[in-house]
Amino acid sequence: MLRITDLKLPLDHPESALKRAILEQLAIPESDLVDFNIFKRSYDARKKTAIILIYTIDVELKNESEVLARLSKQPNIGATPDTSYKFVAHAQDSDFKRPIVIGFGPCGLFAALLLAEMGYRPIVLERGKTVRERTKDTWGLWRKRELQPESNVQFGEGGAGTFSDGKLYSQIKDPKHYGRKVITEFVKAGAPKEILYVSKPHIGTFRLVKMIEEMRHNIEALGGEIRFEQKVTDIDIKNGEVHGVRVNDGEYTESNHVVLAIGHSARDTFQMLYDKGVYIEAKPFSIGFRIEHPQSVIDKARFGPNAGNEILGAADYKLVHHAKNGRSVYSFCMCPGGTVVAATSEPGRVVTNGMSQYSRNERNANSAIVVGISPEDYPGNPLAGIDLQRKLEERAYKMGGENYNAPGQLIGDFIKGIKSTELGNVTPSYKPGVTLCDLAEALPEYAINAIREAIPEFDKKIKGFAMNDGILTGIETRTSSPIRIKRTDDGLQSLNTKGLYPAGEGAGYAGGILSAGVDGIKIAEAVALSINADS
Repeated sequence: MLRITDLKLPLDHPESALKRAILEQLAIPESDLVDFNIFKRSYDARKKTAIILIYTIDVELKNESEVLARLSKQPNIGATPDTSYKFVAHAQDSDFKRPIVIGFGPCGLFAALLLAEMGYRPIVLERGKTVRERTKDTWGLWRKRELQPESNVQFGEGGAGTFSDGKLYSQIKDPKHYGRKVITEFVKAGAPKEILYVSKPHIGTFRLVKMIEEMRHNIEALGGEIRFEQKVTDIDIKNGEVHGVRVNDGEYTESNHVVLAIGHSARDTFQMLYDKGVYIEAKPFSIGFRIEHPQSVIDKARFGPNAGNEILGAADYKLVHHAKNGRSVYSFCMCPGGTVVAATSEPGRVVTNGMSQYSRNERNANSAIVVGISPEDYPGNPLAGIDLQRKLEERAYKMGGENYNAPGQLIGDFIKGIKSTELGNVTPSYKPGVTLCDLAEALPEYAINAIREAIPEFDKKIKGFAMNDGILTGIETRTSSPIRIKRTDDGLQSLNTKGLYPAGEGAGYAGGILSAGVDGIKIAEAVALSINADS
């Protein structure tokens, strides 16, 4: 196969134009073209009236070697790289203690899948419920204000990524194409095939539910075992080595290989690990609010007269501002045509997140607008960032009325520094509800000042961003893990605990579904190689 990159065509080009462009680019007659497929499609919307589609195309030719030789100096033409996944190991026999994967979010899911595919029959311990059961429990908070601490947006099959936009893009370096393996497995499980080639693929919550169930069944068919409502309460560590784990303060399972894919909200597990002496350090994270605008405002600002185009879909954005007080403010987890959701996992606390369905056709656009903070802002032991998160989440709970309502404020009032008393034309999507107030009380002063400065600056890039009637909802604290459970560069094991494999978002090594899945693959490979070396 031959690959053409950076092939540009107008947004409204006819279907036949792509084939013509390939023939012209390669300077070949149509008879030499056997087949072609789109590997990637993105767009350049800097000129709103003349949006350009940018393709990467894989082409099959009758005389491929001849064409490659003739066009060898063309920087955008070359042989198609092999992106297929290749297993690094297979179980050599059945005489080994089965590896344990703690957590069944995207990282744990792919760690378990890869271990199962390689014949290692992993045991998955998930503190929450199956994805359909946790969906009912999550709706219980949103509709009835009833929180289930072990079954919610954060905990349960599929992890926090299940109740999100299902975004599958990342800026991680991926020389071994592990991301392709993640996306391919999702398509096998029922995701739309377009995620294989669009530049910013997404799935949406409802589709994710069915896919995760399908992948679970696949793991089980390969000899893996998934145990739900099994909260790991102790890890057996002797002389700096893992020997097993205990769940629910009772049942004990032996293993010399334990994957920690616990997500960024397993605060009690972080405390247990710290108390056991596992090396943990504080790391930077971000705090802020969710911001909502009519999706039509964002579409018009980004796409101009092309707003509503089916190929472009609902518009997104990515914004950064460096404030005068030295803080960086940026948009995070932007959800076009989505909703703001209640994402707490602890009683008496309020946390926001964003979610979209595959269609992205809800009225509002939302994203987090957050300020970066570092361990210097929360000095103390490595878990001090968790203490800060809890303090802010408790404050938001009280400001919302102590009933899981979130505190909210109109954008215009926030910028002016006055309390909001009534909504404008934008209805907040957060459920169970929003209590209007003055959000200046919700975050440290340096964060409030930085966000107040940033929003008008963002309006210069996205016209309407600072609109008076837009809504800010608080608070966003779980942008990433506040800790890092450091691991070695070679074997990917804890710095001071052999056989313990910190993985994914909770350990500070991923951010989002795709990067978490990729990290799960890396960890599975490390575990497999270690088991074989010990055999």
